[in-house]
Amino acid sequence: MPTYEYECGRCGHRFERMQSITDAPLERCPECDGEIRRLVSGGAGFIIKGGEAGRPGSHAGDCAIEQRGQTCCGREERCDKPPCGGR
Repeated sequence: MPTYEYECGRCGHRFERMQSITDAPLERCPECDGEIRRLVSGGAGFIIKGGEAGRPGSHAGDCAIEQRGQTCCGREERCDKPPCGGR
């Protein structure tokens, strides 16, 4: 169910409500009973799962020598190249 953001024209109170897409927009402020309007929100983000990108302490493009003691291609010193995938 989407979350909609509202703002009151009278008191400036901003709040969010989870509503079905088919629900009518709210019309009155819960604080002062003034007229409200639904705001355009930024929307939802997404999360990419899998691989090392989501693990704490790892950053895409970082050399693996700090975590494993060797680079992704087996070298024992930093190679300053992007991961080669040869694990």
